Amino acid sequence: MVAINYRTADVDGWRIFYREAGRADAPTLLLLHGFPSAGHMFRDLIPLLADRFHVVAPDLPGFGQSDKLARGMFATTFDHIAEVIDRFTEVIGLERFAIYVFDYGAPTGFRIAAKHPKRVTAIISQNGNAYEEGLSDGWNPIRAYWQDASDKNRQALRAFLKPETTIWQYTHGVPDATRVSPDGYSLDNYYLSRPGADEVQLDLFGDYKSNVALYPAFQNYFRTHKPPLLAVWGKNDPFFLPAGAEAFMRDIPNATVRFFDTGHFALETHAAEIAAVIRDFLSR
Repeated sequence: MVAINYRTADVDGWRIFYREAGRADAPTLLLLHGFPSAGHMFRDLIPLLADRFHVVAPDLPGFGQSDKLARGMFATTFDHIAEVIDRFTEVIGLERFAIYVFDYGAPTGFRIAAKHPKRVTAIISQNGNAYEEGLSDGWNPIRAYWQDASDKNRQALRAFLKPETTIWQYTHGVPDATRVSPDGYSLDNYYLSRPGADEVQLDLFGDYKSNVALYPAFQNYFRTHKPPLLAVWGKNDPFFLPAGAEAFMRDIPNATVRFFDTGHFALETHAAEIAAVIRDFLSR
């Protein structure tokens, strides 16, 4: 049995909740979740890695058990979220670590890696995009909001916050939906239902354009530093296309790309397979 500890860290006044497992002196892997989830999305992966790695999975600010974001008191931007997680790694004493990035965790982790290239030993991207060709037409309503931040376009994005949409994100592209536990999407829907969470998430939809604007900077980091990179991708993801995974090889020719017959939340159905690939990748 793997012992998992559930902790909190005070990061310059922000309470950041995180899961931690494995020996503190083992190679560290920082797991960064995406929308609309939290560190609980790694509940199946952590036990499969903790015998060999020191695994740390924080809830991003405004997500899960970390402090909620109050509009007007915290810049609701990916820049700010990355700054807090960057400081989080320093507060808990992480000096060198690999990162596993998914969805919103990708622009968070890529900002940290580009800022501290010597700290990040490797990157595992699970449907964590850094290329325009990786963005599907599913982004069109959000793109419309980037181009015209009208109330009409903002309100149209509330469809992404509906409980049935969360369930769809978990089950779309999964050949056998009975393999998807309701635990994950039910908890995500609880977090989304908290007072004020909707407006914060709408703000982040709007700010996601800052991530796309940074794609050239992320790609320059990849080309310049060529970090060991593994892409493990749910090939049926409705938001991040396989082309986004393959594009990493343009800047990191030795990158490894693996596709799995599943959707956006690939760990829900393929945690064991992905863990095996990660163990091999990080042992090279």
